Amino acid sequence: MMNRIFYAFLVAMMLVLGGCSEPSEDSGAEAGHDEPVEAGQSHEGDDHEREERVDEDAGARQVELTQSQLERLDIRLGEVRPGTAGDLVSAPATVAFDRDRIARVGPRLDAKVVEVIADLGDRVPAGDPLAVLDSVALGKAKARHLTTKARVDTVRANFERQRRLNEKQIVSEAELLEARARLAEARAEHDAADEELRLYGMSPEQIDAVRPDTEQPLSRYVLLSPIDGTIEHRDVVPGQTVRAGETPFLVVNTKAMWLMIQVAERDLAGLRAGQAVELRLRSMPDRRFTGVLDWISTQLDEQTRSARVRAVLENPDGALRAGMFGTATIRVESQTQVGLVPTDAIQRLGPDDMVFVPGEGSGKFRAVAVKTGAENAGDVEIIEGLEPGSAVVIGGAFDLMSALTAATRSAAHSH
Repeated sequence: MMNRIFYAFLVAMMLVLGGCSEPSEDSGAEAGHDEPVEAGQSHEGDDHEREERVDEDAGARQVELTQSQLERLDIRLGEVRPGTAGDLVSAPATVAFDRDRIARVGPRLDAKVVEVIADLGDRVPAGDPLAVLDSVALGKAKARHLTTKARVDTVRANFERQRRLNEKQIVSEAELLEARARLAEARAEHDAADEELRLYGMSPEQIDAVRPDTEQPLSRYVLLSPIDGTIEHRDVVPGQTVRAGETPFLVVNTKAMWLMIQVAERDLAGLRAGQAVELRLRSMPDRRFTGVLDWISTQLDEQTRSARVRAVLENPDGALRAGMFGTATIRVESQTQVGLVPTDAIQRLGPDDMVFVPGEGSGKFRAVAVKTGAENAGDVEIIEGLEPGSAVVIGGAFDLMSALTAATRSAAHSH
C-alpha cells in the first residue's frame, strides 16, 4: 500500500512539474496580473510534449496520455458485465490437471531402458518416442509372430496346391478338408501371436513392420506418448529395469485445467452446470481466468459442510499450474440485471464515484460519474452511469485518477 501511495505521489509531482510552464518575460504588463493564454498557444521554451491534458466538456473530465506513458502504465480495458452482486458465489479453489488430458506411460512388460529420449519439460506430440527399451519377453513374442506367419504362408501354399489337384480329381475331398483344417489352425496360431503383441502395446502397423532380417533386435521396443502434452514426470535412466505396469513418464496436456472449488452448503442451490466461473489468483492479482462449471458433487463434507464443484478453465498460454490456490466466482442466473465492474475500477473524486472509459482518440480516457450499489466478491454494481456492455478501464484506474488530479491542479495553478 505504501509503495502504491509513493508511486502515485511521484506521478503527481511529475505531472505538476510538467503541467506548470515558466512565464515569459512579457507575460504581464502589470505586477500581480497574469495575461491569459489563448487556446493552442504554447509558452516559448516549452519544447516537451504535455503529459496530460484535462478537458471539461459537459462535465466530463478527460485525461490524455502520451504513447510513452501508455507503455509505462498498465491500462487495461474490459466491459461492464451484466448481473448483480447477489448473483455471485465466491469460494476457495485449487487448480489441478485435467485428468482427461494426462497419460501415465510405461511398458506393459518387463524391460530394460536402452535410451531416454524425452526429458522433463519437453513438449511431445502424440506418437513421439519417450524411451527405447529392450525386453526378452517381447523378443520371444515377435519371434512367435514371425514363426506363425511363416507357417501360415507354407500351409496356405499347400492348401492351394491340394485345391487345384482336387479340381482335377487327383486328390480326394478328405485330403482337401485336412489341408483346409491345417490352414485354419496355422491362422489361429498366428492371430494369437499378433494379439500378444497388441497386448504389449504394439500397433497393427508396428506388428506388420516386424521383419526377421533387420539390424534392429527383435527385443527392441520404443515407448511412445499416447497424447500431445508436456513431460511433467520422468523416473527412468538408461540401464534401469522397468517392471510391467510401472509408469515412469507422466505426460500432461495443459491447454485446459480443472478448477476444484469448495462451495458452502448455503450457496449450492443456485449452481448449475454451464454457469460461468472466474478465477483470481493471489500470485497473479491482475489476471482473471474464465471457465465453465461442469460438475457439482452430490455429497457434502461432514466437517466443512461444503461440496466440491469443478470447472474447466482454458489455459492457452500455460500460466495456470496445478496446485495454484485462489478464489473462484460463480455467476448465478438472476432476473435482475444491472452492471458489474471490479472494485479497482471505481475511483473516488470528491463526493462522486468515478470510472474511466475510453475517450475519442488514442491515449484519451474520460472520467464518468456513476452510482454504485452492492459489492461482493471483488465486484461492484453500477446502478447508474454506464450500461452493461460498455467499455471501461478495469486495470490502471488508480493511475488515471492520479494523473487526472495532478493535471487538474496543474491547470488551476497555471491560471
